[in-house]
Amino acid sequence: MTSPITSPTVLIVDDAPDTIAMLSDVLGLEGMKTVSATEGRKALALVGELQPDIVLMDAMMPGMDGFEACRVLKFEMGFTDLPVIFMTGRNDSEHVVRALASGGVDFVAKPLVLAELLARMRVHLFNARKSRSARDALDSTGRRIVAADRLGAILWATPQAQELLSRVGIRSDEGGILPWEVRSWLDAQRGTGTGTPASYMHERFGKLIEIRLLSAPQDSEMLLQLVDRNLGNQEERLAKAFGLRQREAEVLIWITHGKSNKEIAEILNLSPRTVNKHLETIFEKLGIENRTAAATMSVRVLWD
Repeated sequence: MTSPITSPTVLIVDDAPDTIAMLSDVLGLEGMKTVSATEGRKALALVGELQPDIVLMDAMMPGMDGFEACRVLKFEMGFTDLPVIFMTGRNDSEHVVRALASGGVDFVAKPLVLAELLARMRVHLFNARKSRSARDALDSTGRRIVAADRLGAILWATPQAQELLSRVGIRSDEGGILPWEVRSWLDAQRGTGTGTPASYMHERFGKLIEIRLLSAPQDSEMLLQLVDRNLGNQEERLAKAFGLRQREAEVLIWITHGKSNKEIAEILNLSPRTVNKHLETIFEKLGIENRTAAATMSVRVLWD
């Protein structure tokens, strides 16, 4: 369980005690908790034990350097949501490329400009919280969502997606990778620039699932929605029952699960104003006046 965003825990990894002391003092004044490590292996042990909210990682350290520690943290230990900001005395393109390739979200040069560092930390803490909140919502409401990297390695999957993947013989645990034909389809999507969700039908063991690409194919982390074509998905059932458009059905799903307009906006990457307009249309099409009635009608369809 990660620390509350109001008092985040920061892991400082640097082989210079003076840097650790200075950052600990500054971040403490900002209301943040700090823990520290002077080399990469110790940092990995602390992450596994404490699960901090953000990491400030020195790039060049004796033994396991920051690049290797970040790579292990992200791709072997599975902390894909944990933001890592690199700190280094070298501000050349090679270090920037290595930092991003190893899984870092940002890069600051030494000597550190504290105001800039704090601003970047706040942005990445907010983004990480938003990402975790959306994933928790997906987990709790039965959404079949998978995240994969550009090579097709599975980064995470909701429990419902894991169950569906297992039916067609695809591993979703650590080391799991999408089948070669799905990876080939994803490669073909890059650069298409189409505005409609692309999909791929994958059949195995007599089971047919549809894989829909939700994020931009150029993104480093691709979001995929799985649909059991033997049943159809929840949005399709609501859209058919009430004459809703796809986005309206998605909003109704989250209304059914008790989410506020603000929460729905974050999950669907919409503005609260847009969510409210969709909700007005839903009320009109269903002939109702409030969210409770909408949720009740939705549940009757989904439980039928």
